[in-house]
Amino acid sequence: MPSVHEAPEPPVILDRRDGPHGETVLRRSGTRLQIIANGCFLMDTSDGGSERLLVRATLDELDGRPRPAVLLGGLGVGFSLAEAADEPRWGRITVVEREQAVIDWHQDGPLGELSATARADARTEIVHADLLEHLRDTEARFDALCLDIDNGPDWTVTEDNRPLYSPTGLAACRARLTPGGVLAVWSAQPSPRFEAALREHGFLRVRSAEIPVARGVPDVVHFATRPA
Repeated sequence: MPSVHEAPEPPVILDRRDGPHGETVLRRSGTRLQIIANGCFLMDTSDGGSERLLVRATLDELDGRPRPAVLLGGLGVGFSLAEAADEPRWGRITVVEREQAVIDWHQDGPLGELSATARADARTEIVHADLLEHLRDTEARFDALCLDIDNGPDWTVTEDNRPLYSPTGLAACRARLTPGGVLAVWSAQPSPRFEAALREHGFLRVRSAEIPVARGVPDVVHFATRPA
């Protein structure tokens, strides 16, 4: 019988991919699946509370708009998609994920059981693309953009995520929103500088909400609304 003082087993790497944005790793640590990008922990399957709250709070910001279309920036471990698909009030649900590895892990890999029901929902579309490029290229409009692609505006895992939070990126987000539409951006920490940038680029009702987590400082969601 194992000793109660026995050290936990080390994480096990299930898959490792090299792509245009660097290395992406899926590993198992105990019962949790973790996504690591370029050596930086991104997310795991331990909770999902902040990802789900991001989607719920965004719907509340829309003040009862019927069947709003939502774009989710980042598939991750699937919590945001699952939350959106669990809510019948959402209309079209588009997920933009730039890492083919992450999509594969959902379609044919260990993350599949977490997102199977949501992926099968007739409202759901998963797009393999860089988020900023997709915002520039698509003609679709959305009532909400829920972006959770990094650790936040001030702490990007890769430099090529930074343009999303730049004037060019904010302009692309605003262009894709319907009048009165809501931009929601997850962050590991508050960013007064990002909030100031949102105001400077024409967004209204700019605010942040703290999301309590089990350990450590709260996560943050930045909200902003395109003028009607």
